[in-house]
Amino acid sequence: MTPTIQPPTPTALARVRGLAERRLTLAEVRAALAVPVSESERASILSLARWFRRRYPTPIERLAYVRRTYRRWASAFAGYALETERPTE
Repeated sequence: MTPTIQPPTPTALARVRGLAERRLTLAEVRAALAVPVSESERASILSLARWFRRRYPTPIERLAYVRRTYRRWASAFAGYALETERPTE
């Protein structure tokens, strides 16, 4: 049985939204881009990609997986209004 996903609190949503939408400084962007991917992280990513391609070998199977997963995720938060309007710049 799949565990029930508890929705985030309004405080948590506000905090995540604030972090996700803040503008990075040029120095922050350069610092993040300067860090190379470690060999273990690279190996992990490639391993997951190989598994995914074996599990879902065709593009249609991959799309079906993404659609099912999105529907499951969206239904878990269906009763909670997430802010959809973005401020215009």
